[in-house]
Amino acid sequence: MTDGITPSQTVGPFFAYCLTPKDYDVREIFSPDVAGPGVQGARIRIEGRVFDGAGEGVGDAMLEIWQADAEGRYAHPADVGARGNAGFTGFGRAPTAPDGGFAFTTVKPGPVPGPGGTTQAPHVSLTVFSRGVLTHLRTRIYFDDEPANGGDPVLALVPEARRGTLVARSTAPGVYRFDVRLQGEGETVFFEA
Repeated sequence: MTDGITPSQTVGPFFAYCLTPKDYDVREIFSPDVAGPGVQGARIRIEGRVFDGAGEGVGDAMLEIWQADAEGRYAHPADVGARGNAGFTGFGRAPTAPDGGFAFTTVKPGPVPGPGGTTQAPHVSLTVFSRGVLTHLRTRIYFDDEPANGGDPVLALVPEARRGTLVARSTAPGVYRFDVRLQGEGETVFFEA
């Protein structure tokens, strides 16, 4: 037996160092702004809060998003169509505020290819890192004003009564609300890697 705690038990107070550099004197590598000036597509803001099982905001979580651009192209070397959309990173990272709040600015993604030749509805992949969560959590954000949600093959795998936990609600033009509930009533659906 060794004294002290193991690295997997230290995730709480230490995981943020250099991942969310707002509190440190380092250059910010990633930001919650996924689409720079001039990126084509409808500008949107995704905002919400991360809640624990008791309904309290989680003020020391970090969220990452990965998405396609408005044409359904990923900013990835394997997606040759994405090279024409300079300024679109497709990736963002945001820490939560003390009340658990977060926000990303981006463009609304387009539909992307799905399994078996299907098409996936526009969505954003979301990863949550938080104290007490030793393995990060993966989920998706769909949009309530997308008719393509009804034919999305991944969303169809989720029991109908729980699909709403994956859908961001439009609260104003270009603004969507998406809350993450780590456990308890209305727990967000999380996917295996």
